[in-house]
Amino acid sequence: TVGGRTIEWTRESSDATPDVALARARKLIEQDEVDIIIGPLSGAEGIALRDYSRTLTGRTIVNGSSGAADTTLRDPSPNFFRFNTEGTQWMAGLGTHAYNDMGAHHVALVAADYAFPYAQVFGFMHEYCELGGAVTKLWSPLNTTDFSSIIAQIPDDADAVLLIQGGTDALAFLTQYAEVGGDLPIIGGSITADQTLLSARGPHQRLMEGMVAAGPIADLNDDPQWLEFVANYRERWPDGFDSPSIHAFNYYTNTIAVLQALEEVGGDLSDNQAAFQEALRNVEFTNPMGASVRLDDNRQAISDIYLTRIVNDNGTMRTQAFGRTEGVSQTMGMPTEEFLALGSPSRDNPDCPPAR
Repeated sequence: TVGGRTIEWTRESSDATPDVALARARKLIEQDEVDIIIGPLSGAEGIALRDYSRTLTGRTIVNGSSGAADTTLRDPSPNFFRFNTEGTQWMAGLGTHAYNDMGAHHVALVAADYAFPYAQVFGFMHEYCELGGAVTKLWSPLNTTDFSSIIAQIPDDADAVLLIQGGTDALAFLTQYAEVGGDLPIIGGSITADQTLLSARGPHQRLMEGMVAAGPIADLNDDPQWLEFVANYRERWPDGFDSPSIHAFNYYTNTIAVLQALEEVGGDLSDNQAAFQEALRNVEFTNPMGASVRLDDNRQAISDIYLTRIVNDNGTMRTQAFGRTEGVSQTMGMPTEEFLALGSPSRDNPDCPPAR
């Protein structure tokens, strides 16, 4: 309850496609008459709900976990808020680490061909190309099961594989790459080194230990807030993952913001939610990783990003933070107009010089 009002929760599910996400959002607003939506999960879904939010009056959409950059970077909607950092931000520091510390000067990119991986690749290459790195791009449709043709195209002179895949796609690639004897170091996207992959058993595990990645969370973190969050998660879902996934973390973070803003206005959503949305714009808090969260002028989170490495923790694969970039903005520290001039992330933007 907030301000004496009971909070009622209505749940709907999507399938990572914008059409389904939009249909579910319309149902929530038009039939269930909800006041606030928290969601969606996938990048293209987020853009669809951002556009839908512009047609609404007196309703608010707060992101769930979707991480496409342009959801908030370009043409933002005044009643769409995102308190999780996004795909470009999540790669802060990784391109520099790959080039300088790993000595990986040519990477083979294996990525899913849609909005969120474009943002991740943009964030990695933004640093990596500036240092002189080369990237061979190998795109695959979402939900690919057979990666044999892509594996065959990995150049002989590649120093590492940059894998921007998640869930079963990442598992399928790593399993098949391991089965053919692949041995290049793996640099993971933010949803690659996640619990879906870490909790699975199979030949892919040979490639996992030591995999580096970047993102907003790490399984091994001594911050008291994280330890409490993980303990509560395990108590609530004893058959769930060993550690909360990035999506659980992001939905939780966005929900914290909603609840704090509701507390600020005493649950009052009158005047087309004007006071509530103003409270949302000004919410500042610490997320479960112990990182501060605040919004920029586009209602997009500014927060900390971690470099992570997969370690074998007494027989269980977990991610461990070994570096931290504080206060990463959506423009990666660049002036806004200069960053926007780089263009929207896409399968062709950015591009490094050809491999040498």
